[in-house]
Amino acid sequence: MQNLLDGILKAFELLFKGDPEVVRITLLSLEVSGLATLISLIFGLPIGTFLALVKFPTRRFWISLINTGMALPPVVVGLVVCIFLWRNGPLGFMHLIYTPTAIVIAQVLIAFPMAAGLTLSSLQQLDPKLRIQLLGLGASKIQMVIILWKEAKLPLIAALIAAFGSVISEVGASMMVGGNLLGSTRVLTTAIVLETSKGLFASAIALSIILLLIAFLVNLVLTSIQQRRH
Repeated sequence: MQNLLDGILKAFELLFKGDPEVVRITLLSLEVSGLATLISLIFGLPIGTFLALVKFPTRRFWISLINTGMALPPVVVGLVVCIFLWRNGPLGFMHLIYTPTAIVIAQVLIAFPMAAGLTLSSLQQLDPKLRIQLLGLGASKIQMVIILWKEAKLPLIAALIAAFGSVISEVGASMMVGGNLLGSTRVLTTAIVLETSKGLFASAIALSIILLLIAFLVNLVLTSIQQRRH
């Protein structure tokens, strides 16, 4: 109990004093996870939409693949990315291992199935007749998709929340491909693991509170947009 109280006090101390290292770690966490979420949406939204609206022979296979990816363990993602980015791997010449870019790649692979799968399920819940009506009224296919996205706004924002949550709290893959290097690839989750391994529970709890606070604030903004009534 004392460790918890000390951690809460230290969290406020780190926040109000603006500890440079904590600020750097926090900003890197937001940068990496924010970029990974954005990239996963850029690819996941159109692919999920395509799978929801277009019928083709291997469609069920790809949907099953996306759904399987939603349950993919982060450490498996980290292992695969390590194999590809390691110095003697297929992409070793790019020298990306133990860099923030490697963490972004791993987190995109984690968040992308979440974004694509939830987009797919969101659009499948809409009445199929709506598409026919929109096309009958003269809407182009692009206009139809935009209107469908607006109709499914609530679950689509939930997909964004889920995608961001899956990467901001991820630790296994980030540590495997980033190395948890001070001043380079250390993010909040990997810093928490490090402080815990050293027995510095107050510092670990303080960083955990900062991580939860960031997650809450981001989700508060997204939830406010989601629940807005016009």
